[in-house]
Amino acid sequence: MRLDKYLKVSRIIKRRTIANDACDAGRILVNGKAARASYTVKTGDIITVNLGSNAHEYQVKKIAETVKKEEADTLYTLLK
Repeated sequence: MRLDKYLKVSRIIKRRTIANDACDAGRILVNGKAARASYTVKTGDIITVNLGSNAHEYQVKKIAETVKKEEADTLYTLLK
């Protein structure tokens, strides 16, 4: 699954276009390296999101095309 789509489906970022723009700006890191929106997310990847003054790290637990809003947090683990 593409990185921008994963960020939207997991509801880490609200809209896919915002996720795409954040990737283009270098604000999204995967395993410590800047990642493009087209990066293929794999289970176990560490995604760092730097938006505003906040930086959060997530570890990918599973990948799903669609999930309910209540189950979105089952796709990742918040590290910090």
